[in-house]
Amino acid sequence: MKRYFSRKLPIVEKVALGDISFGQKKRVSRSFLLTGYMIGALVVYLVLAVRLFQLTVVKGGYYMRLSEENRARELIIEPRRGAILDRKGFVLAENTTVDLNKNAERLTSTRTYPFPEEFAHLIGYRQVADKTELASDNCIYKPRLGDAVGKKGIEKVFDCGLRGVAGRKIVEVDASGNYLRTVAVVPASGGQTVQLAVDAELQKVAYRAVMGRRAAVIVQKPKTGEILAFVSTPSFNPQHFEDGNPAVSSYFTDPDKPLFNRASEGVYPPGSIFKLVIATGALEEKKIDEKFTVEDNGFIKAGSLSFGNWYYLQYGKTEGMVDLVKAIRRSNDIYFYKVGERLGPDEIKKWATIFGLGERNKFGLEEADGTIPSPFWKQEVLHEQWYLGDTYNYSIGQGYALVTPLQMAMAAAVFGNGGYLCQPKLLKNEQPSCKKLPISEKTMNLIREGMREACEPGGTGWPLFNFSIGGPSTPSAGLAKKPTPKPARPLTKIPLACKTGTAESHAKSGMPHAWFTAFAPFENPEIAITVLIEEGGQGSDVGAPIAKEILTAYFERSE
Repeated sequence: MKRYFSRKLPIVEKVALGDISFGQKKRVSRSFLLTGYMIGALVVYLVLAVRLFQLTVVKGGYYMRLSEENRARELIIEPRRGAILDRKGFVLAENTTVDLNKNAERLTSTRTYPFPEEFAHLIGYRQVADKTELASDNCIYKPRLGDAVGKKGIEKVFDCGLRGVAGRKIVEVDASGNYLRTVAVVPASGGQTVQLAVDAELQKVAYRAVMGRRAAVIVQKPKTGEILAFVSTPSFNPQHFEDGNPAVSSYFTDPDKPLFNRASEGVYPPGSIFKLVIATGALEEKKIDEKFTVEDNGFIKAGSLSFGNWYYLQYGKTEGMVDLVKAIRRSNDIYFYKVGERLGPDEIKKWATIFGLGERNKFGLEEADGTIPSPFWKQEVLHEQWYLGDTYNYSIGQGYALVTPLQMAMAAAVFGNGGYLCQPKLLKNEQPSCKKLPISEKTMNLIREGMREACEPGGTGWPLFNFSIGGPSTPSAGLAKKPTPKPARPLTKIPLACKTGTAESHAKSGMPHAWFTAFAPFENPEIAITVLIEEGGQGSDVGAPIAKEILTAYFERSE
């Protein structure tokens, strides 16, 4: 052991860490990394190759189309909306021609109304369609987002036909979206032209006659129901809706309600025009005959209540014995109180319904129903009993009865066309739809005679006594802003028939509604007019002069 430990150990030398070499292990590590790099590169190459194949082969057409779409832009060409004409071809609404040289997203035209306020409630207006209208539209050619559609009047009733079909304009643009050239144009197809029965000249005369009042005027051909004038005032300007004018907001807040169509949406007590219905029903139901008379003592009693005749209430005078013709001529309330009592409220309702009162005409424009009461109606609605006083009020067009001016106009025209109730017609070439009412010729002649005498001296329609045309100088009823004087012509008397009406309004003003209806010439009527003035006063004082102005314009022009 001693000898073993005596042996000399080799001398240990310090070596720097950087001089250490492991030889074979270093060569294995480099080979592994090289293999990994090659595999990774191959994977990347394959991914890129697959992606390139997908982009160029699988979806090449798709991306080609995207590229083309970025280069080509489609513009919508709005169709030219159909024109609206009067019966003689005067333009009431039309669109300007679309400017195809523009390059806006939507190439539009402007709707214009040459006589905006005069025809507003007949023609109506347009506005941009809301989401509900877009979803529920039933027309063949659906509106797009941002399209204007008819909201009221003729614009709404005939909206589908007026629209037309949109066109397309394809343009090429650069990367910045700037126009380069037009590639193709698919022209729009214009909408249909609508020709109305309305007479623009009479419409303007009627509008001017009631301008500044809350009123309605219906002018028609009694034999066909064609509407020659359809006026409601105050009016509005449909151009404001078309152009987005801020004035539109004032229409919804104006206390006079300019958007409210009084001619077919307003309901009013019919007043003494309703006496024509009472007389017809009583005669046809054999409750009275032409010899039935009533003595006018000024007033009549119903329990503790007194019901007076207008002549007695205003002038303290009575009219003695009154028969049917005189009762219509003088609009005698006492006579009709007794006739209504004989007829009874249920029969009154029956005949009012026969004349189309209290029911919509369904002629296209917005309408109200009105109310034709009965004892059952009063019990169901008001939970009250029907009294004799209710019948008396009912008999002279007061109380609970409510009708629209349009309904009253069509009912009154029955006496101008031989007993036919005609549907109001908006279109010139629309076929008449008239039904014969169960009214005998004898009844018709009696009531017509009373109406004729109402517009002769001694009647209530004093402004139309001896109605004539011609004379020194009368204005023509043209479309010019200022009437043109005509040369003097001989006076020509036009025989006519009429009925005045005055109905309590229960308004704060205390003024009654004024009614007036007339047709002419008497033997072969060409024109029938019904006028309503809200809180206007007496029908003879206010309504008759307006009707006279329209009749004068019509017959002066026909000369």
